[in-house]
Amino acid sequence: MFGKLYGKWMTAWETALTTRDSNRIERPLEWGFEYLAEFGGLEAAEAVAAGQVSGLEAMAGLNAAIAENPHRFFDYVTPTDFRIEMRHPELYPTNVRPETLEQEREYKRMADVGELRKEPFLQFTSPVRTPYPENDRVNARWYEAPYLREEALGARAVDAKRPRQAMIVMPQWNADAFSHNALCDMFNKFGISCLRLSKPYHDTRRPAELERSDYAVSANVGRTLSACRQAVVDIRSSIDWLESQGYTQIGVLGTSLGSCYAFIAAAMDARLKVCAFNHASTWFGDVVWTGQSTRHIQSAFAHAGLTREDVRRLFVAVSPMAFMDAFAANPKTSLVVYAPYDLTFIKELSLDVLKNFDAHKVDYVAKVLPCGHYTTGETPFKYIDGWYLGSFVYSQFKKLRESSSANS
Repeated sequence: MFGKLYGKWMTAWETALTTRDSNRIERPLEWGFEYLAEFGGLEAAEAVAAGQVSGLEAMAGLNAAIAENPHRFFDYVTPTDFRIEMRHPELYPTNVRPETLEQEREYKRMADVGELRKEPFLQFTSPVRTPYPENDRVNARWYEAPYLREEALGARAVDAKRPRQAMIVMPQWNADAFSHNALCDMFNKFGISCLRLSKPYHDTRRPAELERSDYAVSANVGRTLSACRQAVVDIRSSIDWLESQGYTQIGVLGTSLGSCYAFIAAAMDARLKVCAFNHASTWFGDVVWTGQSTRHIQSAFAHAGLTREDVRRLFVAVSPMAFMDAFAANPKTSLVVYAPYDLTFIKELSLDVLKNFDAHKVDYVAKVLPCGHYTTGETPFKYIDGWYLGSFVYSQFKKLRESSSANS
């Protein structure tokens, strides 16, 4: 009885959180073949225009080809313009609720009167280019471990034998620029540096015409695939920069959409040794079709006559399920956090991740949150989630550090 009442209460709370924003926009289906021009997109568009194949079959065919040869899609040339810039943090909210807009004004006021200090941000040009120049300027707030910061060098010498460790943090879809900063502060306390990476079309990378980060996931199929490609390449480029700074033990943490990007990056890049997936799913298209937070996108696909199976085929190339073999091929340790009352990454899709991890003999730990997707950010669940993520990252980097010392 209590379980049913708790479930009803949690579902109602989760639904309230996913429906409170009034600026979700249903945009019509667009194939977006031009975003995949390097991978046969223009030829596919011509075939569709000539009536040789349907848009669905052409895009599904491109997805299948990418999944068959993913390195062609996700490999890249390392950027040459890495730089650190000092500036005031800005919120970049994705909702228009009064309390959020007031918070944004307060941050701006603090910056104007000198109450907000400037912070370091890693900047570079993404190897993946889009029609939006602002989106192609990659932005990552840099949290260098305190023992490595210049002001600490005079107090005590840095242990040259200690391996430099870093996490790349990828927040959720439509995250503002302050989301997940607390995790970075926590990892700093463990002696782990952090890059809090802005995803494509988010905060400083968001085109001026948008209130939300809609272009990262939308009914424009090609643009959504391109956004995932760019996110994965940006993660891998960030690893290149970290290595240039002497970091040898690197991990990635992704939440929701960020967990999808993080998973594929880890599948494509063996340098990521510690992976934390905060909400996870096997099929990108199934999340779009079944999730409460993507109901406006599902509606666009349904209005175009597509089915759940159709939408799965349209996003195979960015679905973790397509990369299970590659992910399992290189040694790493992973954490999967999921929530049984999740209405965005529904439970069956999260359990499918665990099932496939078992089948592929992936080294992982699973943790369950007694809440849903959006309620993860609410008290007390955000503290439980923080404990799961923090204790896992701490323990795994400690093991890596001890293993490195034993082998030196």
